[in-house]
Amino acid sequence: MKIYRFRYRKKILYGLLKEDVLFPIRGSIFRNYKIQDSPIPISEVTLLPPIIPSKIVCVGRNYREHAGELGNPVPAEPLLFLKPPSAVIGPLQAIIYPEVSQRVDYEGELAVIIKKRASQLPEEAPWQEYVLGYTCFNDITARDLQMKDVQFTRAKSFDTFAAVGPCLATDLDPGAVQLKTFLNGKLVQAASTRNMIFPVPFLIRYISRIMTLEPGDIIATGTPAGVGPMQPGDRVEVQIEGIGTLSNQVKKIETRR
Repeated sequence: MKIYRFRYRKKILYGLLKEDVLFPIRGSIFRNYKIQDSPIPISEVTLLPPIIPSKIVCVGRNYREHAGELGNPVPAEPLLFLKPPSAVIGPLQAIIYPEVSQRVDYEGELAVIIKKRASQLPEEAPWQEYVLGYTCFNDITARDLQMKDVQFTRAKSFDTFAAVGPCLATDLDPGAVQLKTFLNGKLVQAASTRNMIFPVPFLIRYISRIMTLEPGDIIATGTPAGVGPMQPGDRVEVQIEGIGTLSNQVKKIETRR
């Protein structure tokens, strides 16, 4: 099942996709909801980020090959950092290249959307009950600033640096899906999530013991090898089987002085 968030006739709605039409959802997507019998052609809507989280918890170096390509050791525990909700953009929205950076990279990832509050989950906790769905994520990074600052906050947090979408897929095995990233149509990343060092069930439980996860929060599970720079005018697409393709173009906006 694929759930989209979209704008239609000045209203922001959630809808369930069936073929090429969306059936609006009445009620909260986090609880029992009803599907309305008033289909809307997906061609007539503007797709939005599928969720607006209270926080985005990202996992660094969760694929061995990616850790190696940047000259970093494989972590013994998940390497966590945060992105602010203000960084979120949706499908077809522009990634803004900041003036203060000379290198901005794409990082295609699988993202987990939390369904209900999760805190201090034990090992035996049924982790699936805490997952609303999965989506594509681009963990956009000002690589030169990351290297300069050492810590990640500035490099990861610019407005538009968290591209999410195009939908929430509920019927997905997060441990065995193919992830691909394309830059201007050229394949630059390709991996299976089975190659994660720390799989999704482990990450949910681990993070819940550090911070309470709230409904709608995003866990970005890490990027495989093949990260690289983008330039203004480039188009980057993150594609995950069972979800779809998240497409965004890079733009540069000159700041008036």
